[in-house]
Amino acid sequence: MPEKDRRKSRRYCLWLFAIFFLLTNGGCQGGRAPVQSQAPPQPIIKKVVVFGFRAAISKGEKPDLVRNPITGTAFMSQPVPQDVVKWLTGQLFDMLVTDKRWNLIPPGQAKGIIESIVGSDTKMGVSPLKMLQEVGMTFGADAVLIGQVYRWRERVGADFGVESPASVAFDLSLVRPSDGAILWRGNYDKTQRSLFEDFFDYKTYINSKGLWLTAKKLAKLGLDKLLEDMPGSPLKKKAVKD
Repeated sequence: MPEKDRRKSRRYCLWLFAIFFLLTNGGCQGGRAPVQSQAPPQPIIKKVVVFGFRAAISKGEKPDLVRNPITGTAFMSQPVPQDVVKWLTGQLFDMLVTDKRWNLIPPGQAKGIIESIVGSDTKMGVSPLKMLQEVGMTFGADAVLIGQVYRWRERVGADFGVESPASVAFDLSLVRPSDGAILWRGNYDKTQRSLFEDFFDYKTYINSKGLWLTAKKLAKLGLDKLLEDMPGSPLKKKAVKD
């Protein structure tokens, strides 16, 4: 065979080999099952100290940008009355008791331990996070649940019409006592609007049945949402089972 023909034959064989290689490897790749990413495992939480809420700014103070001492996040805050804080904490605890996800230590016991820590001369200057850790370890808890209220503005008007709608903002955090890690954090920041103003917030419209809510009713929607998002939520388990 002439040299010219031999070169053509080699090139032809190389092309056939390359096509065969691409087809066989491409076929293998096409046949692989897609890689599925798995969500990180949720922390095992059985016993929780419910510290409850506190006001980012107390009544009588001026609105200001406040940094959460536990999470470090900043939020523009307004004065919040203590009766509102107490009501929110009570609602939170009652809802947790109802869904039975954890063994709970009530807010009163938690605050009693905090007062003893603050009153101790040896504990002066202890950071809020360290105090929460000590509270959690005192009760042998897996987590401490604490929140801050940043805004609480009551509606001006009635169910079917308002001059100014209700507006609330608060957050919740689960803190691990052993190392102070934030196991979970959620926030709720809502000013009610009409469906025409914010069509994408149709869930609030449906839950409110088209009425203008009071601040307490709006806050209850927020608590429902945050509890649903928390680790160990019965609603999440039901969704996975279904």
